[in-house]
Amino acid sequence: MTEDQIHHNRMYISLAEHALGIESYYFSYDYDLTHTLQRLDNTSPDFVSMCLAERADARFVWNQHLLKDFHRDDLSKFSLPLMLGFVVIKQVVIKNHCFSYALISRRSCHRAGTRYYMRGLDVDGNSANYVETEQLIECEGYRASFVQTRGSIPLVWSQRPNLKYKPTPQISQSQNHSNAFQKHFATQLFSYGKQVLINLIDHKGAEKELENSFRQLTNSSKNPDIRYEAFDFHQECSKMRWHRLSILLDRLEEERKMFKFFAHDKDGRTVIVQDGVFRTNCIDCLDRTNVVQSLLARRTLQDQLVKFNILQEGERVEDQLAFETVFKNVWADNADACAKQYAGTGALKTDFTRTGKRTKMGLMKDGVNSAIRYVKNNFYDGFRQDAVDLILGNHQVDEGECATTICPLQEKRDIKFYILPAIFCVAFSMLLVSFLVGSDHSGEHALYLAFWIMATAVTGGLIYYYGTEFVDKPKLVQTKNKLD
Repeated sequence: MTEDQIHHNRMYISLAEHALGIESYYFSYDYDLTHTLQRLDNTSPDFVSMCLAERADARFVWNQHLLKDFHRDDLSKFSLPLMLGFVVIKQVVIKNHCFSYALISRRSCHRAGTRYYMRGLDVDGNSANYVETEQLIECEGYRASFVQTRGSIPLVWSQRPNLKYKPTPQISQSQNHSNAFQKHFATQLFSYGKQVLINLIDHKGAEKELENSFRQLTNSSKNPDIRYEAFDFHQECSKMRWHRLSILLDRLEEERKMFKFFAHDKDGRTVIVQDGVFRTNCIDCLDRTNVVQSLLARRTLQDQLVKFNILQEGERVEDQLAFETVFKNVWADNADACAKQYAGTGALKTDFTRTGKRTKMGLMKDGVNSAIRYVKNNFYDGFRQDAVDLILGNHQVDEGECATTICPLQEKRDIKFYILPAIFCVAFSMLLVSFLVGSDHSGEHALYLAFWIMATAVTGGLIYYYGTEFVDKPKLVQTKNKLD
């Protein structure tokens, strides 16, 4: 190999190592983690006899590309599907009833990637940050599950990092939003039944246009199996008024009762089927989304425990203090796992999920996580996006790369990338000189200080207009998950 090929080969290896080192990959030798309990209950003997890799839900198999050479009769039985997301199983006791409580979140490998580089839908209707979350309980042979989904706002939109704290979302003017929307929900309705779309984004500022477009597109679809429910989370719950989430839950209660949950008895007979799901989103589908999903899950868990005679009518899950602690921490851990995979840090607002209260300490922790997200999303996410695309097969390396073709990893820097740091360094040097000059040279001190102020202002202005030059952008060619 040439020197360039050796260099780029090392970069590819580092990308692969990073992708394989992502936390929260899960597998099982005997249980199909990629399917919900309800889907597994509605299968044929032929399906059950298939190996795990063949019967797994392709949406949630993250090593599908890596296993492609094993898709043969003599090798497929050695293939083990990997799921990315979150899995926890707890043994808990309520009123002398011992049972298993589990939570499984399955992250889709379609339109996968990082927070700002993967937003909205692609032309095939795949949603960014799409996660299927299933809450399960098993007690004395009875099993029950409750499924919810989350996914980016189902429009074709983007929000590219540009060094601003919150880049302005851009709704595509060239793509057909209706087609992508219809494709997305055709799959959702087939897989889950009726849909309630819970939109938690702001109704003002940069998010307002997304809310209006989402509402209009849902209404124009005229699909009786889809209902839109908007709730301005930040406005309604401002000034620590988180009790106002009950307003949203009350609006959803009729559908929650109608959708029910899945359950079968100790003889394996299905006694209840879940007929629909809540699809929840905020701008990132992380923090606000997880809070609302946990509250819906608790209300359904209450119904499940009453169904299994663990609780009596009128008794509340919240009053079972030992279990309530487990429940809150499981959902907070789920929030952290999903947030790390998409945004690079733990979730925000987990103090409410863990304790049921919004605290000043929680606000301070959120501030730290927000600052870390800013740095990672602007200066590290290009590398993380490339790592995901490489492991999923969205970019496939050409063996002759760099020898006969241009390597996609080749750095191409605009001249502004070099000029701006130079201006900043000169400005900073002038600042140091102004302090070293001393009071005897007040004229020179003022001159140097004025130069520093002017140069800093010029640098700030240029960064404002050319900020994207400093952002770490993906370099690999997108073939499937195009960065629309």
